[in-house]
Amino acid sequence: MDPYIYQYSIGGVIFAIGLYFAFRQGSVGFSGRGFRNLLLMLGGLLFFMVLQGYLQYAPMSEREAVTYTGEERPEKMIGEPIDYAIVGVYLVMILVIGTWFGRRQKGTKDFFFGGQRFSWWMIAFSLVATLVGSYSFVKYSQAAYNYGFASSQSYLNDWALMPLLLFGWLPILYFSRITTVPEYFERRFNRKVRVAATAGVLVYLISYVGVNLYTMGTVFHHLLGWDVMGAAILVAGISAIYVTFGGQTSVIMTDLFQGMMLLATGIVLLILGVHYLGGFDAFFGNLPRGHKLAFNNFNENPTFPAVGIFWQDAMANSAFFYFLNQGILMRYMATKSTREARKAAIAMPLILMPIAAIVVASGGWIGQAFVHAGVLPEMEPKKAFYITAEFLSHPGVFGLILAALTAALMSTVDTLITAVSAIAVNDVYKPFVNPKASEKKLLRTARLSAIGVTLLGIALVPVFMQFKTIYAAHGAMTAAVTPPLVIALMFSVFWRRYTATAALATIVGGLFVIGVSIFIPEIIRPFAHGVPMDENFRDADEGLFAGAKQYKFMRALFGLVASASIGIVVTFFTKPESKERQAGLVWGTVKEAIKRYKGSEGSEDDEANTLAMPRKGEVEAEPMGDADLPVVKVSAAVLEKLRAKVGDPVYITDTRAWLGGLNSMHVRIGGLIESDADDEIDIVEIGPDNFDQIVTGRRGDKPVKIERFY
Repeated sequence: MDPYIYQYSIGGVIFAIGLYFAFRQGSVGFSGRGFRNLLLMLGGLLFFMVLQGYLQYAPMSEREAVTYTGEERPEKMIGEPIDYAIVGVYLVMILVIGTWFGRRQKGTKDFFFGGQRFSWWMIAFSLVATLVGSYSFVKYSQAAYNYGFASSQSYLNDWALMPLLLFGWLPILYFSRITTVPEYFERRFNRKVRVAATAGVLVYLISYVGVNLYTMGTVFHHLLGWDVMGAAILVAGISAIYVTFGGQTSVIMTDLFQGMMLLATGIVLLILGVHYLGGFDAFFGNLPRGHKLAFNNFNENPTFPAVGIFWQDAMANSAFFYFLNQGILMRYMATKSTREARKAAIAMPLILMPIAAIVVASGGWIGQAFVHAGVLPEMEPKKAFYITAEFLSHPGVFGLILAALTAALMSTVDTLITAVSAIAVNDVYKPFVNPKASEKKLLRTARLSAIGVTLLGIALVPVFMQFKTIYAAHGAMTAAVTPPLVIALMFSVFWRRYTATAALATIVGGLFVIGVSIFIPEIIRPFAHGVPMDENFRDADEGLFAGAKQYKFMRALFGLVASASIGIVVTFFTKPESKERQAGLVWGTVKEAIKRYKGSEGSEDDEANTLAMPRKGEVEAEPMGDADLPVVKVSAAVLEKLRAKVGDPVYITDTRAWLGGLNSMHVRIGGLIESDADDEIDIVEIGPDNFDQIVTGRRGDKPVKIERFY
């Protein structure tokens, strides 16, 4: 089977289904904004089809391999003392940035969502830092050294899910004002489904923390000879400190900085390598033709089969990341509007993820080209990133690269910590332990949860140390946990007939069947597409969970099929939920979702904005609405320009766009300013407790921008 045709056939069907749903609810069409959306979706698909098609089929030349004739490179500590001093300074700097920007936390909404006030570009860059974990550099450089451009497959297959995400799940997520994915399941169905989803999501997120800490421990072990556990504890502790103090705002600001650094570092490494070889033609020519393929093999190699990568990464892991990963969803919810959330979501797969694919794999590509050109001897694939970076970098520059590697870990772990804290507070503590807990007590619980999940992640490091490679550990974990939750959410959002009993059976039954496959991996064989397994693994004395290492990629397809089958069968034997319960929570009900969010009828296309002079009020009015938004007063002229009415939610921000929404806030218009003199001036009166959040320093004589969405 041709892996290119296979991926674009199945991925194309899912893409078309997404467009169908988007067309039915008017998000895409053949005129106006709908036509623009359609062109954007099709343009993104065409870009990836052409790029991967060229790599897979175009004729390409290959330079003759040169044998390395230099001295054998001795085993030594990579880097110089100045490099590690730079890493130390960087860690302190991140700690300062995180605690500084997170110092104004008033409640769990600020802690988890940063006040829903950020611009798309800030969220997009911070998301890159989250998705590009420390395991990414080591994992994909190793894959890039072994398999070349095929290592980018995991980063270039998210396009199939975009219509479903942008026009189906994203507006429902934002307008429903849910705080966690399990909460969505309770609103859509009942508490039992919420409990099952909570357990599944927590297992995934906490395991993910463990994988990342294991990776960073391994990195410092290879570089400095440190104990893996000791290194993991050090970096985990630093991440936990600023997350515990600052929550989502700290995470966004530190990850924004770290995301830019990650992208810059990886690209610089590639440029240095290409320059050393004498230009891009020399670099490209020194990669064997097999290393230029977009898909290395279909099913011949069980370590890296294209069919397995497609089902595990694109259909299970990417779907979980974009639709269910609490850390990612909290970023979408931290944007100031659904339009900003969509911009961030579009920028990810179409722009930033292809760049990230280059960043994380550059060390492996350059390393393989160096070996082919006789510049370096054969190297251990798992050390390709370190060896290549150290070879190309002068003392000090290598320290910056090590700092970027450290940033990759911290930017992923801090997101996961806040995600688990959100679920622990909103899906465990608040509904089951203390339903009447004050905001202060909830914030304290969130911070304690952040510390707790860090400790649990550290405890899981020895478990993942049992796998031969980080890629294997990561793949085994995601393939085992994600399929039932992905199927349950997709059916919940896009199939109105789907029932509560079916959702519970999908999650519980799917996890059970996948668990059985770990002990009896032979049951995956019919779904394995010919990918071989080690028939002698039971005699290898690899422990109770040895089966987890078999079919570790194809287990994702098996889990998806098993979970979907359970969900479909149970659905047709049970009664569906009422239309009233589905309103605003399934596709095609976005208008109902907006009405619930806003408190009145509205539309995503209806926006207005104006400038007004801020004035500090004498008293703070009681918050309004389900979201307990702060209340402001405006002059009649402002109300008219916004085409708004008393009670409408609006967004007030500093006019400096480059701040990305740091000095901003969602509020409700509580009334008009009663002053004849002021009626001729555009004024917004903000309560004393919230005034400083928007108007800072010497900006009292500067206007603020007021925006009405929906």
